[in-house]
Amino acid sequence: MRTSSSRRGRRTAINAIAAAVAVVTGAALLTGCGDDSPAGDDGAAAKEQITLRIGTFGSFGYDDATGAKLYAEYTKAHPNIKIEESNVADGQKYWDTLKLRLSRDSGLADIQALEVGYIAEATGSAMADKWTDLGKTGGADLGAFLDWKVKQATTADGKVIGLGTDIGPMAICYNKDLFAKAGLPTDRTEVAKLWAGDWAKFIATGETYKKSAPEGTAFHDSASGLFNAVISSEPVQYANTKGELDYENSPGVKKAWDTAVAAAKGELTGKLRQFDEKGTWNAAFKNAKFATVACPSWMTGIIKEQAGPENQGKWDIAAPPVAGNWGGSFLAVPKSGKHAKEAAELAAWLTAPAQHAKVFGVNGNIPSTKDTLTSATVQDAKLPYFGETPVGKIYSEAAAGITPAPISRWDGQVKTFLTDNGILDIEQRGTDPAKAWENVKKLVDDKIDK
Repeated sequence: MRTSSSRRGRRTAINAIAAAVAVVTGAALLTGCGDDSPAGDDGAAAKEQITLRIGTFGSFGYDDATGAKLYAEYTKAHPNIKIEESNVADGQKYWDTLKLRLSRDSGLADIQALEVGYIAEATGSAMADKWTDLGKTGGADLGAFLDWKVKQATTADGKVIGLGTDIGPMAICYNKDLFAKAGLPTDRTEVAKLWAGDWAKFIATGETYKKSAPEGTAFHDSASGLFNAVISSEPVQYANTKGELDYENSPGVKKAWDTAVAAAKGELTGKLRQFDEKGTWNAAFKNAKFATVACPSWMTGIIKEQAGPENQGKWDIAAPPVAGNWGGSFLAVPKSGKHAKEAAELAAWLTAPAQHAKVFGVNGNIPSTKDTLTSATVQDAKLPYFGETPVGKIYSEAAAGITPAPISRWDGQVKTFLTDNGILDIEQRGTDPAKAWENVKKLVDDKIDK
């Protein structure tokens, strides 16, 4: 996640990877982890019939229609349990509604997904007691997760309120056909060299593209998306080392803002809002209206879904200018739920290494469990939509370079103001950057009680 809208739909199963998942799941991934099948109960049929509701944004890859069919697997082993997922595409709207429901202890799902941009607020003093401690309930193996992922979801008094789903190591996805028509290299290694080590080189490549761009196309999809990519690669983002909101003095925010503004003012972008409700951004994939998109691992599924089969093989993936992490989520269990124990057990199962591997096989989500991340399933993965691109190698190498930045409880909200109310105004309405910055500051001052 994140962006004002977190991750969107990552789609259909990839047979080659799914086969690899099955092999590894049965062997290396589960060494010391026990059986990967959901633990059933011989007396389950006699138990009370219950429904566990899961609230998500985007697509987590669990569902039975286009995901890894984990719900069907779990309910088969637990016939007294029915699972219902409610989904909201826009992550900001999802979070705003969740906060309201938490304040009222009403209308909550049994499991609620949390995006990393809001995890500090969820673990903060105002909300920490709203959640079940998943370090003590549900049987999750916390040692299986990346240490920093667990730390992000841990409250000041040591409660773990969320179990990691995925992480979002960064790359750049590019349209090979458009690059060729603009006279740029198409080999991913050569493409990566164009901007290696510096986002300013990425802008320079955009200027080169613009000179010979196919008519009606832009170098990059969105200045806001570029902002999110750059900030994801910075060691200091919205918060200082104490976890206090300090975006005005952040060198990371300044670099991301200046880079995004340069792209917008230089007319290097398609002036699109990512995840817009009208579907304009989605349509631009299908119609090849831009040549590059900042590409955390979860974006590969969006490209496949939105660009469609007619564009299969036209997209490739190159290393980013600087390694970063954009997005990643957690599953949390509200304490007030009627079935908190059962919900915690389901959350633990959904986020276990074996299930991470299955979701990766369908959606390409880079897992947040150590063994899965380093397994051959991920390391050697290729996605047919991207041809022979070593997807797993690119993203696992990017993941190895992730150093999580300090986060504050307001990161997600401030990011939305900066992108949707700041950069988008510059890009679409021609607002002066200095004026747009002041507008963002006013929004933060009016809407956020620091």
